[in-house]
Amino acid sequence: MKKFATTAGAAMVMALISNAAHACSPDGKFLVKLHGTAVLPDGELTDVPFASPAIAAALPADANTKADNNVVPTISIEYFATPNISVETYCCVTKHNVTGTEGLAGAELVDDIYLVPATITAKYHFNEGGPFKPYVGAGPAYFLYLKDKAGSTSQALGVTDIDIDDELGFVLQAGIDFALSDNGLGLSVDGKKYFIDATAHYFDADGAEVLTTEHKLDPWVVSVGLSYRM
Repeated sequence: MKKFATTAGAAMVMALISNAAHACSPDGKFLVKLHGTAVLPDGELTDVPFASPAIAAALPADANTKADNNVVPTISIEYFATPNISVETYCCVTKHNVTGTEGLAGAELVDDIYLVPATITAKYHFNEGGPFKPYVGAGPAYFLYLKDKAGSTSQALGVTDIDIDDELGFVLQAGIDFALSDNGLGLSVDGKKYFIDATAHYFDADGAEVLTTEHKLDPWVVSVGLSYRM
């Protein structure tokens, strides 16, 4: 899946480069967007499939978790097969921490989670005339976890390493493109709702797994920025 996502992204970039020599147009085949993007995950603890006796004794019955928000730059590339139908992929790396809530309030569990939300959506554009062009979309998403580390609370319980499973999920999308000029420059507002979970594995210094937790991520991803069609 990682290889597929990389290959698909590279193919779209090469197609964009080969098309760049053509004059820019509001009806061009390619649309590039540069956004500021807010990534707003949930992170709620949904299950604890496994806990060592020592860890289980330290977990309160009302333990819960949350993941913090982040704002990152993103770039997306969209190909229009017809005036109404397109395929889009976008790229970003977002960073998050997971902390405790309720019975674990203030606990620092996982720090510096670097995540690539690899996403491809098929979109339908409502071309009603005029500069405003709303759209809806849907498609698969694959969350790739690049790096993370145990938070201070986890370390105090003997955790030295954490591994978060890559996960496949689904995304719904809606937004609007607004033409600012006749040469392809525009403004874009986009919203995505992901449906995806996460499983985290906690290990001690001997490499033994001492805790497994499952979480609901289901992030909202909201983007605003400029677009350029060619």
